[in-house]
Amino acid sequence: MGQATSTHGAPSSAQDQDFSSAIPDGCLASIFHRLSPADRSSCLLVCRRWLAMEGQNRRSLSLNASSRVTALLPSLFSRFDSLTSLSLLCPRASTSLNDHALILISHRCPYLSRLKLRRCREVSPVGILALAQNCRSLTAFSCTSCTFGDKGMSALLNNSSSLEELSVKRLRGIRDGEGFEISPGLAGPRLRSIKLKKLYNGQCFSRLITETNNLTHLTISSCLGNWDGIIRAAMTKNNNLFKQIHLEKIQVSDVALFAISKCLRLEEFKVAKAPDFSNEGISAVVNKCKLLRKLHIDGCRSNRIGDSSVMAIAESSANLVKLVLVGVSVTSVSLTAMASSCEHLETLALCGSRTVGDHEITCVAARCVSLRKLCIKRCRVTDAGIEAVANGCPNLVRIKVEKCRGVSRGVMEMLRERRGSLVVDLCVDEAEAKMVRAKVFAILFVFTFYAILWLGNDLL
Repeated sequence: MGQATSTHGAPSSAQDQDFSSAIPDGCLASIFHRLSPADRSSCLLVCRRWLAMEGQNRRSLSLNASSRVTALLPSLFSRFDSLTSLSLLCPRASTSLNDHALILISHRCPYLSRLKLRRCREVSPVGILALAQNCRSLTAFSCTSCTFGDKGMSALLNNSSSLEELSVKRLRGIRDGEGFEISPGLAGPRLRSIKLKKLYNGQCFSRLITETNNLTHLTISSCLGNWDGIIRAAMTKNNNLFKQIHLEKIQVSDVALFAISKCLRLEEFKVAKAPDFSNEGISAVVNKCKLLRKLHIDGCRSNRIGDSSVMAIAESSANLVKLVLVGVSVTSVSLTAMASSCEHLETLALCGSRTVGDHEITCVAARCVSLRKLCIKRCRVTDAGIEAVANGCPNLVRIKVEKCRGVSRGVMEMLRERRGSLVVDLCVDEAEAKMVRAKVFAILFVFTFYAILWLGNDLL
């Protein structure tokens, strides 16, 4: 690569000539950015110039964060001295790098803007404080299964004036007590996105949520406690700014949903596996939030979501592009109204509903003209419903059918042949299939056993 091809009689100097030396550094860096990771790694072996150029122009890096890598950090970051995005991922059974290593990284990466820590259990608040003080351009911080607790989080927020995105998952070391709460600190004015997942005492972030003035994206998942009051306080203060709200596996009721309905700029809303919300709360959100484009409703635990919520969607959500209904008792009446009103709907998922059958799928296939992706999971759909999809949905690009006992592989093959450009996925629950086969074998064994006994008695 980069050298002239050998020909008979050609001088040796022409054979050894490097034509890539005439390529400017900027053009060479642009070429590297367009290569796949495997090709880019191969190019590092060509010459020292390519090795140096690749290191100087790499902006993101994912690194094994075990303690064994600590000795290699000085030479590693001497080569990659222009990083803006860094992921430090420690394997489960390994000891992670410590504060000394994190401080060294913060000195070698002054332009770091995005940092992700996973299982860095040896990092304490001292390392987080040094990181926040040295990396003044840090805009996104994510931590998973770390142990620096509330002190490290406070050190980060109190010294990161540029922070815009914060993601916290399974953070250990947070002090217990109702009076303790984490405040926004210097990060408050610019913080836009907060994600809290699988926190034992996540409500200590209540001040961070309610006192962040420009918060637009909020995700709370698998955090204990009642969140109605915190969400209502946050929505009351910033109801004109929120664009995305995800609530999953937390204790919220219609009180929180009524407060969310005041967010007139809301574009994406998800409520999943919350036991206390009902049709009234969902209807309030979709009736007042006219800009909704993506809606995800999982009513498996509440068992109180049905046609009235989908009828409210049909009446007020004309801009809807994506709709996911899980465990919702929806019928052809509301589905017909929704399909007729939501003309821009491109993605529809119907999962875990006992009321969704062939008639409902036929209504969707006949009226959802703009639909591009359709997912049907654990519904009472048979081959007749899939055949209706084959005759409708002219813009459909992908269909996925999962764990629907009435759908056979033959009709899916027919759909694939009739619509050649359509991506067809049929997923069967292997555990359930094994159980059915085991039951069939057990019945056959019992039947054979008694048949042998009956024939034996006749012979005697």
